[in-house]
Amino acid sequence: MTNKFNTKNYDYLIVGAGPFGMIFAYEAAKRGKKSLIVEKRPYIAGNTHTHTEHGITVHDFGAHIFHTDNKEVWDYVRQFANFNGFQNQVVANYQGTLYNLPFNMNTFYQMWGTKTPDEAKAKIEAQKTAALTDLGDRQPRNLEEQAISLIGTDIYEKLIKGYTEKQWGRKATELPAFIIKRLPVRFIYDNNYFNHRYQGIPVGGYTQIFENMLAQSNGLVDVLTDTDFFDHKETLLAEFPRVLYTGMIDQFFDYQFGELEYRSLRFEHQVIDSDNYQGNAVINYTDAETPYTRVMEWKHFDGVSDQGKTIVTKEYPQAWSREKEAYYPVNDDKNTQIYKQYAQEARKHHPEIIFGGRLGKYRYFDMDQVFNDAFNTVREEFSIAQEFNFAHDLV
Repeated sequence: MTNKFNTKNYDYLIVGAGPFGMIFAYEAAKRGKKSLIVEKRPYIAGNTHTHTEHGITVHDFGAHIFHTDNKEVWDYVRQFANFNGFQNQVVANYQGTLYNLPFNMNTFYQMWGTKTPDEAKAKIEAQKTAALTDLGDRQPRNLEEQAISLIGTDIYEKLIKGYTEKQWGRKATELPAFIIKRLPVRFIYDNNYFNHRYQGIPVGGYTQIFENMLAQSNGLVDVLTDTDFFDHKETLLAEFPRVLYTGMIDQFFDYQFGELEYRSLRFEHQVIDSDNYQGNAVINYTDAETPYTRVMEWKHFDGVSDQGKTIVTKEYPQAWSREKEAYYPVNDDKNTQIYKQYAQEARKHHPEIIFGGRLGKYRYFDMDQVFNDAFNTVREEFSIAQEFNFAHDLV
């Protein structure tokens, strides 16, 4: 590998061509710094990679909807692609009965027939009081208690419990309470899944964003795909004085403090001879018996006109092993303590290495949070405090 490029010509080695690594490389290039990116997959963009088939943009690793209240992030990402105005309005299928998500007055009406916010609140409070007799003033201890305290037992049992236990591979009583706090509860008739001001999907997919970053980097970013950092780890670390690493932090340290836990996913894509398979972009299957958690029909993300074909993807959660892709960190107390040992090791013995991204920091990030964290890393690395300047007109 090192015969292809003279590694002495680079300022940074970046491990991983996902959003965090690509943003850093692009911003470093704007400051005259040259980067070599090594990526084990055959393409850039990480889990946001998309491709077009039958005129339909397919998200290869699950649905990615860009949503944020951070105007700086929103303005920044729109330099590289045109965004549509897509709002995620999820439908839940529980044993054949359909409900609107997130939890709002439509959901409450479908579940209980309640028509006013006061009626819905009274129903939730009654179920909460009956189920959580010992809660009192203390905080919920696990996901089950947190969910019931937010939306009562009926919605928890039908729309949360089965879905969440499939997703995480463990009982809801064994999961931390904070996981469920990401889901909004609204006492209005509003099916918009996210509360954020800015929402949308890039027309033509996400991959173009990072291709455009490369094109605008003045030749200062080179990418080696199909290249596993760990096949060349010792050589690369010896030759590069500054490294940005976005892979699994425990793998970097040869699992010396133990394996961190992750959840993995499997995706089943299918081309169907139909103009409209399910009538919605995302349908969640919330019962425990259905093996997949959700089905995406991609033409509804872009409003693609009927062409006689549609593409759907079923998403199957699965246990992680070293042979599988790590998607979600399991941020319980046990894994948090293990991660802290790795983070301390990184600070003490590897100050020349920046650990970033969902896997490098062992933290769940939404896409806008990845962008913002990359901005903060660039600011710290180059000792800048100002907002990012956008060199291109917003589209």
